[in-house]
Amino acid sequence: MCGITGWVSFDRELGAASRTLDAMTETMSCRGPDDAGTWISGPAGLGHRRLAIIDLPGGRQPMTLETPRTLETPRGTLVLVYSGETYNFTELRRELTGRGHRFTTDSDTEVVLHGYLEWGAAMAERLNGMYALAIWDGREQKLVMIRDRMGIKPLYYYPTPDGVLFGSEPKAILANPLARARVDLDGLRELFTFVKTPGHAIWDGMREVEPGTVVTVDRGGLRQHVYWALKTRAHTDDRTTTVGRVRTLLDDIVRRQLVADVPRCTLLSGGLDSSAMTALAARQLAETGETVRSFSVDFVGRTEHFVADELRKTPDAPFVHDVARASGTDHQDIVLDSDALADPAVRARVIRARDLPMGLGDMDASLYLLFKAVREHSTVALSGESADEVFGGYLQFFHEEARQAEMFPWLVQYDKYVGDDADVLRPELNTALNVPGFLGDSYATAISGVERLGGESDFEFRMRKICYLHLTRFVHILLDRKDRASMAVGLEVRVPFCDHRLVEYVYNAPWSLKSFDGREKSLLREATADLLPKSVYDRVKSPYPSTQDPKYALALQRHAKDLLATPSHRVFELIDPDRLRRAAERETPQVTVASRRGLERTLDLALWLDMYNPEIVVS
Repeated sequence: MCGITGWVSFDRELGAASRTLDAMTETMSCRGPDDAGTWISGPAGLGHRRLAIIDLPGGRQPMTLETPRTLETPRGTLVLVYSGETYNFTELRRELTGRGHRFTTDSDTEVVLHGYLEWGAAMAERLNGMYALAIWDGREQKLVMIRDRMGIKPLYYYPTPDGVLFGSEPKAILANPLARARVDLDGLRELFTFVKTPGHAIWDGMREVEPGTVVTVDRGGLRQHVYWALKTRAHTDDRTTTVGRVRTLLDDIVRRQLVADVPRCTLLSGGLDSSAMTALAARQLAETGETVRSFSVDFVGRTEHFVADELRKTPDAPFVHDVARASGTDHQDIVLDSDALADPAVRARVIRARDLPMGLGDMDASLYLLFKAVREHSTVALSGESADEVFGGYLQFFHEEARQAEMFPWLVQYDKYVGDDADVLRPELNTALNVPGFLGDSYATAISGVERLGGESDFEFRMRKICYLHLTRFVHILLDRKDRASMAVGLEVRVPFCDHRLVEYVYNAPWSLKSFDGREKSLLREATADLLPKSVYDRVKSPYPSTQDPKYALALQRHAKDLLATPSHRVFELIDPDRLRRAAERETPQVTVASRRGLERTLDLALWLDMYNPEIVVS
């Protein structure tokens, strides 16, 4: 895993701009603490920060390859910067060797570079992995940017009058004077609605390379090509065959994703997803005498003082420990207190990691602190992320109002569980945002890509739409969160449930199969039943934990009162001070995510404005 960045300017020689490229590259140091490199020639400059995972001595980047003249192309240099992992690189290496390619390292990076030489951008269709990469093709004077099918690894770009800037994160692009740190109403709508439109980057003028897409930039302009999309296909396997196929895929996926030349571990929550993944990893590593390390996040006193609610019926810790015992993992609980969660320095690091004020508060802080602690022991972690989107695990898959709503299903009861930003925003901003209109348009655009299977019932088609929305919209919010929090501390998090083979297969299984026992994630539960403790097999889905400690909310209120003492702060161009004051002075214990939402959002916004000084355009 690494951080990449670059600059193409067809109207100039970039040799004199090396300091700017160095500054762009340095912003990615958290993603790649092990090595750094830049390459500049003519109109192109590429930068790379490396987190060494495979072939530690080799694999340095930018990686170059001199190509001979052919009938189709002139002689020239290929230069690659690459972030991520290609899990089938050994097979591709064998195939390329058979086609006459010669390799000097054992890295997957070199395989990707030779794959491009052999197949061009169509190489992407052969990759199994998580990746974001850019290749300067000196033969044709063009930049080729490619992102993995599910959008696991981020890649942003910023068109300029004579070329493009790009980077793994917005901060790399914003380090170039050509990029304006500006957010307009469309960006604010994305920020305040928990909707991630593919390609939209919130920062004005900036774009994301969409999942499964190739973006090519040359003197003629910018072009996009979609090489993968979620497609509707008939599912003809019966239940037994489907369950067996899911298990076969999971066995292969986990085995591939355990490959690394550095210490690896699993992230264990005690839920079905992470427990199944941990158990599979433990069984496979046991074949070579290894013991898997596992880590979980918890809060001081949570198990003893846990209060059940509609979303979280049980604390995680007892189930985590059941799995650790059953699978024989070397387990460690990362236990956090309210002081650490509410620390403004931690909030600032989270905002710096994400480049945006997402307002998720303790859930973002705890994820960052978990990853920071894990990084002291491991460099690679396997996560159960995305299984809920693939197998149908969320409450909204079963809630009738969410099923029937002409809206993103996770937003139907979002205010109830997460809170409403409108509670603290200035009334005139709420009016300008026109959130209902924005969401209606976004939803209509999102479902327009869903293909109906011939003979599919109205109910099955409705459930297909819900699955599609989660796999093409909702999952990207969580994958982005996971990537930024982990890479901020130099930890590579792999997501086995995002393997495109599994996603395609399960997506096309009818809902009657996905929920054949009337429960969430029926296929996953049955496919891994032999690996799971009974307590986990029987457990009801519980989302990522959030602290219930009243001390945390009291700390937020103190910080909000401190902010209110500076009425000239820019945050009050967006936040209504009277509404914030009411939240800061509320005496009722604010122990839920929803009750703290206004405080979290305001504190994030204030820090973000201080750190990035963005231009905000609300007209």
